[in-house]
Amino acid sequence: MSQPNFSRPGAIDLSSLRKPAAPRPGSAPGAPGGPGRAPGGPAASAGGAYVLNVTEPTFQADVIERSLQVPVVVEFWSPRSPESQTLSPTLVQLSTEYAGKFLLARIDIDANPQLAQAVGVQTVPLVIAVLRGQVVPLFQGAVSDAEARQYLEQLLTVAVANGITGRTDPVGPAGDAAAAPAEPEPDPRYEAAEDAVAAGDLDGAIAAYEALLKETPNDAEAKAGLSRVQLVKRTRDVPAEVRTRAADNPEDVEAQLLVADVDLMGGHVDDAFARLIKTIQVTAGDDRNTVRLHLLELFEVVGADDERVIKARRRLMAALF
Repeated sequence: MSQPNFSRPGAIDLSSLRKPAAPRPGSAPGAPGGPGRAPGGPAASAGGAYVLNVTEPTFQADVIERSLQVPVVVEFWSPRSPESQTLSPTLVQLSTEYAGKFLLARIDIDANPQLAQAVGVQTVPLVIAVLRGQVVPLFQGAVSDAEARQYLEQLLTVAVANGITGRTDPVGPAGDAAAAPAEPEPDPRYEAAEDAVAAGDLDGAIAAYEALLKETPNDAEAKAGLSRVQLVKRTRDVPAEVRTRAADNPEDVEAQLLVADVDLMGGHVDDAFARLIKTIQVTAGDDRNTVRLHLLELFEVVGADDERVIKARRRLMAALF
């Protein structure tokens, strides 16, 4: 499984797809390869309130334009791929659970070869995200539910950092309330913080999470939410020279913390953890404790079950003792 590259959007320019090709001769709405319908196969039947089957003629409206307001997670799949049949239901279920925080766009590469070629799809399933019309690579191959959630959480953090805080209304066939399965009600405890994030009010979101943690100090979701929002706030307007400053001064705690934050936002999780563990090894007293606490906060952002966090915790223990 490939690792995600959570750099700022721009890894692949999709401008060439802004004028999608006309439908192939003989294809019509509802026909195989035509708009609004993917060819047959088990994965093709996967649907949800926040899921669209995308084709070449609908790519501009369904992916590029929607990505200006909400992250669009694009799944390239094939009915010939067993791994696609495994992954698709997981992504559809997660799109329902996240209730509009991202839109899932599914593309059958057999019916839409131009789209697959433009993105450079070599094997499926391949999952990318699109933010403001630019690609953020996610992962390739079937992943577990837990791994998919971790990628999505990091994607949403990057989306907020890039000013994408919208939420999509139901768009897929299951968006019809009469046909759709009942969605879990949003937890009202997090409503104030989530509304503030959606409005781009990071200070308001931080205050809301902090107020919640005063009442329930062990609320893991609130801790993770607070850590993510604080990370986004810290990495806004980081001076370019901070990396040089950190390289020249290994004991400059402020510089090391900032570079670790930037690395984490860029998807370089192992680099961020390694930098802070190394800083712990060359500092002492209050400085060392500051770095330790910051590292624990980054663990919250990535997720306690992430293998990279588990390995880094072991290295942290070795560095402390």
